[in-house]
Amino acid sequence: MELVQLEKKPQPPYGVPPGLIKKILFGIGAFIVVLIGYSTFYTVQEQERAAILTFGKYTGESTAGLHFKWPYPIQQVIKVPAELTQHITIGYRQEGSNITPVEEEAMMITGDENIVSADAVVQWKISNIRDYLYNIDDPEQFLRNAASSSIRSVIGSEKLDYAITDGKTEIQDKVREKLLELQGKYQTGMQIIDIKFQDIEPPSGQVEEAFRAVTNAREEKNTKINNAAKYQNDRIPKARGEAQALIENAEGLKKSRILNAQGDVAQFNAIYAEYKKNPGVTQSRLLMETLEKILPNAKIFISDSSSDTVKYLPINELLRSGGTAPSGAGSVEGGGAK
Repeated sequence: MELVQLEKKPQPPYGVPPGLIKKILFGIGAFIVVLIGYSTFYTVQEQERAAILTFGKYTGESTAGLHFKWPYPIQQVIKVPAELTQHITIGYRQEGSNITPVEEEAMMITGDENIVSADAVVQWKISNIRDYLYNIDDPEQFLRNAASSSIRSVIGSEKLDYAITDGKTEIQDKVREKLLELQGKYQTGMQIIDIKFQDIEPPSGQVEEAFRAVTNAREEKNTKINNAAKYQNDRIPKARGEAQALIENAEGLKKSRILNAQGDVAQFNAIYAEYKKNPGVTQSRLLMETLEKILPNAKIFISDSSSDTVKYLPINELLRSGGTAPSGAGSVEGGGAK
């Protein structure tokens, strides 16, 4: 029987199945393409800005949108929330509705060597990405330290009584100025939007109660001053108006009397001029005018005195009682009493 020798096909080295190497190479190539594509395009959100680093050196920045860059390690992108307003708290920490006091930040010494507790909120945003990334290691901690230092500096120059009552607004303005000065000095790339104090008050306990009593007394004082000023503003204009009215009435009365007196003088001078021309006629006319004024409302009693008997006529009683004259006397209406 003839034996047939079968030819064996060559086997790939190390027992790798045919075509697997090509699949591996294809997968590696696809991975490299995806990696290059992923590292070439990037997206910046609305509240972000991106710093572009070329071989680790800052070369520019980009705003919101889809952008192209050279793949890593040629270029890389660092995104920061530059369009977002952020805030930090001084003297306490807040997580949701939970507030935790930080006494080492809040406790400060005033200019008159009293202790006061001050809590504040600082609002800020990134204004210069390059300075923000390269000039300070921990921007938020730097801002917290700078704000705390500014607050201590300002409150340390003020009296406690002023700090916890009327000086809150002025202290805020001074702290903001100092904080802006520090940000400009160290070029942190952060913009201070505002700083607001939540509380400036003495430590809790008897000291707090004593200062609360002082504050209440001051508020009561201000209330009484305001009420007095209100009363003053109400009464003074009225008094001035009344005084002006009296002055004007007096002026009017003065002018009226002067004019009446001038008229009387002019009338007297006219009568006197006519009197000098004819004294008898003028005297008779004046007498008649006087009688015309007196007689209409007068009662005249005429008595016959031809006899030698003295008669008694009670005129006053007759006038009061409205009676008639006794016998021997007559009554005539219209004339002066005799």
